Amino acid sequence: MESSLKDILPYLVRFENISRYEDGEVLIGDRSKYPFERAFVRCGDVESVAQAIEHMVTQGSGPRHSAVYAMAMVARQVERREPAEVLQHLEAARARLAATRPTNTSIARALARMMAVAQEALACEMPLEETLLQWIDKFFKESYDRMTTVACLGADLIEDGDGILTMCFAEAPFIMSLAIAAHQDGKRIRVYTPETRPYLQGARLTAPSVHELGIPVQIVTDNMPAYLMSQGKIQKYFTGSDLVTLDGHVVNKVGTFQNALAAHHHGVPYFAFSKGPDAERPDRASVMIEERDPAEVRACRGISTTSDEIPAYYPAFDVTPPYLVAGVITVHGVLSPYDLRRYYQDVSSQEER
Repeated sequence: MESSLKDILPYLVRFENISRYEDGEVLIGDRSKYPFERAFVRCGDVESVAQAIEHMVTQGSGPRHSAVYAMAMVARQVERREPAEVLQHLEAARARLAATRPTNTSIARALARMMAVAQEALACEMPLEETLLQWIDKFFKESYDRMTTVACLGADLIEDGDGILTMCFAEAPFIMSLAIAAHQDGKRIRVYTPETRPYLQGARLTAPSVHELGIPVQIVTDNMPAYLMSQGKIQKYFTGSDLVTLDGHVVNKVGTFQNALAAHHHGVPYFAFSKGPDAERPDRASVMIEERDPAEVRACRGISTTSDEIPAYYPAFDVTPPYLVAGVITVHGVLSPYDLRRYYQDVSSQEER
């Protein structure tokens, strides 16, 4: 199944099109231009990678992919320096890259693991760039295996004839679950994707990816999901998650929460794909919501939609409380949001033994 699944994955979720490392530079798939162009942004230093992430060149898993490659790039650039100076440069890079996404902590967690690998490599006098690239290859393989596992779990939740609502771009786990449900299990499904203002990730990223799979998909505006549910068109609501707290709060693209409220009202179960909760984010109060430039709300793809003098507000994420979440789809199964803390504490205890 693995090879055939890879063969049918759409352009955007293939790892080589998210970002890649070539000749000591990081090439980032430019999602801000998709689907009108298939372009890459070439970055030769950490600051250009950080700015590409901040300026929404890449989203979803892209920032993490790009950040780990940026660390390998730094290792190459400082390879002839003393170990203490090398670590100083790596730490500065780690801090800059982690700061690009204050809400989604997956970058910070991956880079913390990389720093440990780098320290060990330097202590053992191993070639640093090569060691980090080998770690990245292993990291991506493990990521693909985890995504396949959660995609299979997601596909099992889909029933023949389901109308499926999503939000923003739920990335590979969601796209893979659709592929498995439709192409392997033969389920007839239809996907509804809100456009996702102001960057239109739903319209530009999700809809073309689902369409590429040959699955019926319709774009709706961000204020239509409740109406669709009232008409009986939606049977499941699936999203990704930028962060899940230990007590079961799901943090995702702003708009996720209001759709979850509508889904709860209409008896539509909401499932969130997750890498697992962040052990350092125990509850809602520990979550930092990124607030972006309000000017981004006053325009759409470079075209002003209102007067520049009118105030705007742009929290990039919102928080869905656990009572609205039917299940969190993880590599360990579809878990109740109320059971995440106990389950992951048990897993951690077993791994330490």
